[in-house]
Amino acid sequence: MSRALAAAFCLCISPLAFATPQDDLAYSLGARLGERLREEVPDLALPELIEGLRQAYAGQPLRLDEARIERLLEEHEARMAQDPQRHAKAQQDEQRFLAEERAKPGVRVLEGGVLISEVRPGSGAKPTARSRVQVRYSGHLADGSLFDESQTPQWFRLDSLIAGWRSALLQMPVGAHWRLVVPSAQAYGAEGAGDLIPPYSPLVFDLELLGVAN
Repeated sequence: MSRALAAAFCLCISPLAFATPQDDLAYSLGARLGERLREEVPDLALPELIEGLRQAYAGQPLRLDEARIERLLEEHEARMAQDPQRHAKAQQDEQRFLAEERAKPGVRVLEGGVLISEVRPGSGAKPTARSRVQVRYSGHLADGSLFDESQTPQWFRLDSLIAGWRSALLQMPVGAHWRLVVPSAQAYGAEGAGDLIPPYSPLVFDLELLGVAN
């Protein structure tokens, strides 16, 4: 077979024919990133995005210095925070998500709109407003992204936690394992929390109450 014919043959074969699980993972990560960026920055210059991604991933020297990168990202975040259309969409998305969650079987609504579903009942004491609680938990955004977890039991003062956790834990006996859906108004609201939690984000927690100390 001639080189030209061999090259033409290779070009006719779909890249998917040689895809590996790692290729599929890379593609999936890229697809999710692309979806988010399309909404956030619809006029983004893709060649520069790919160059920055490639250089950072490979540990190569970056075209821009770190101070300029941080300044540009901070300016971008400030513009996004002031975009009323983005806030309106986030609020609409939250209301739609909460409505879907409320409609699920076995869900109860607590004061403040926190949604709970029981994974495992508990039989121990319930915390009071001044208690310390020992918990194991994981926290996800509405899209399933993990933003925090602790598989090792942790102690917290109840009055130091977000309002949604306080509402749930005051009714939760030791030994219980609940799934919580916390509206943004009972979590981080219109401000969000840094890069992890966007404004108007409902939060989903897998929460086990392991101990109470008064």
